[in-house]
Amino acid sequence: MADRYNVLFLCTGNSARSIMAEGLLNHRGNGRFSAFSAGSHPTGQPRPEALRQLESAGINTTGLRSKSWDEFSGPAAPHLDFVFTVCDNAAREECPFWPGQPMTANWGIADPAAVKGTPDEIAQAFRDAFVVLDRRIGLFMSLPLATLQEMAIKQKIDEIGRS
Repeated sequence: MADRYNVLFLCTGNSARSIMAEGLLNHRGNGRFSAFSAGSHPTGQPRPEALRQLESAGINTTGLRSKSWDEFSGPAAPHLDFVFTVCDNAAREECPFWPGQPMTANWGIADPAAVKGTPDEIAQAFRDAFVVLDRRIGLFMSLPLATLQEMAIKQKIDEIGRS
């Protein structure tokens, strides 16, 4: 494996969970990771609650945008080492061909954007999703990727998705 890894987080709308995951990994990755996010049917704009959650954790949100996964399937796309779906809908969809055959795993998380309720209940749903993503990204970053064999890495990233 490489010294620097490109990671793509996928969701249907690319407005909440995948956006938060992109921001988290880029912030915490210490130069070892370049994170991206995309959606099969992007909404065109990140949810303000997702951006607020990142900002409240001291994470810069400049440049985060909702985009199609088509940006990552063509010849000009960055080489991807890992692709994680963070919602069950995207995990069930037929994904594009990812050049280089990156490792994939489903890290499904309840959709905070689907929560209906008071502003406090909605904010709590975004906090809950953020906490799960933060924990999973921390576990992922702690893996000795350079020394593990591919099958062991695949097993570990699948386990993280079940945590």
